Amino acid sequence: MQETNTRRLRLRPIAAVTAALAVAALAACDRPAEDRTAGERVDQAVTKTERKANEVQQEARSAAGNIGQGAERATNDVSDKVKDAAITTAVNAKLAQDKTLSALRIDVDTVGGRVSLRGTAPDAAARERATTLASAVDGVKSVDNQLVVGKG
Repeated sequence: MQETNTRRLRLRPIAAVTAALAVAALAACDRPAEDRTAGERVDQAVTKTERKANEVQQEARSAAGNIGQGAERATNDVSDKVKDAAITTAVNAKLAQDKTLSALRIDVDTVGGRVSLRGTAPDAAARERATTLASAVDGVKSVDNQLVVGKG
C-alpha cells in the first residue's frame, strides 16, 4: 500500500511536466510558422514533451535509488550500533565475573567492533586479563587497553 502511494507521488511531477509541455506545444500551434505546418509543430512539441518526461522519470528513478541506498546505510548503521552495544554488554559481564576486576570502575566503549577499556587495574596481570577477557567476546575485532595500573 505504501509502495503504491510512493509510486503515485513520484509520478505526479512527471504528469505535471508532461501536461505543461503539452499545453505549451498546443499554444505554439497558434503562432504562424514560416517553414512548418501546425502538424509538424505539434509533432515536434510532442517529441520534446516525451523526451522531457523521460528525463524527469529517470531523475525520479535515480532519486528513489538514492533514497533506497540511504535507507540501507541507515539500517546498517543501526545494526552496527546494536552489535557494538551487545559487545560492550558482554565485555562488561566478563569483567564483572572476574573477582579482581569486578570491583573496579572500567569504562568499556565499542565502535565498529573495536573495544576501548579505560580506568584502573590493581596490577599488570589484572590489566592483561581485562584484555584477554574482552578479546574473547564474539564480534570483538581489537582491544585498546588504556587501563592504568594502580589505585584509581
